[in-house]
Amino acid sequence: MRYQFDFGALLPYWRDFLDGALTTLTMTAFAVVFGLAIGILCAIGRRSASPLLQRLCGFYVELIRNTPYIIQIFFIFFGLSSIGLRLPIFAAAVLTLVVNVGAYTAEIVRAGMDTIHPGQIEAAQALGLSQPQIYWDVILRPALERVYPALTGQFVLMMLASSITSQISAEELTAVANNVQSFSFRAFETYIVVAVLYLALAVLLKLAFYGFGQLIFPRRRRLGTPL
Repeated sequence: MRYQFDFGALLPYWRDFLDGALTTLTMTAFAVVFGLAIGILCAIGRRSASPLLQRLCGFYVELIRNTPYIIQIFFIFFGLSSIGLRLPIFAAAVLTLVVNVGAYTAEIVRAGMDTIHPGQIEAAQALGLSQPQIYWDVILRPALERVYPALTGQFVLMMLASSITSQISAEELTAVANNVQSFSFRAFETYIVVAVLYLALAVLLKLAFYGFGQLIFPRRRRLGTPL
């Protein structure tokens, strides 16, 4: 059999692809900001002196990291609605992404914190720095600089995993592709286009994170440290 490619049949749907890509980027932006915040707080909690806080943060991290993402999104969207707490599709998709990436980010940040030598903390205490100053200047900022490439990779993977939100009809790129191929009957061309768009989004995110890293970590800029 000879297959005749016809990408021209997809031209009427270019706005749909663009809207889907923008929705994917919007969800990713929310998930990066709030997921990183949750990850940092959980990493601090797992290193705290409170056994209860350590266990709570550890339970959250292990629960999320050892259950499928699709189960998590079904639980939040369908499970919560069964008890009367129905979230809008977009809110449920973003919430699931935040909860999921927060757990993975927590372990990455904690690994970075563990690389800080205790002597550096003792020296900061001897200089009379406050606890918030020690955590930011001595522990957290150097830790984030060391694990920044790993965080970048995790956020890109999370952007790609956002395609699973199409299972609850979130209008992101994969959901748009499913609709377009059902209307145009050009499934092969549709998913080729979507694969190229995801590749472009991944490269765009990597470049954005690279530029942001050069901005907030001057030492990386001076040393020319790659992602």
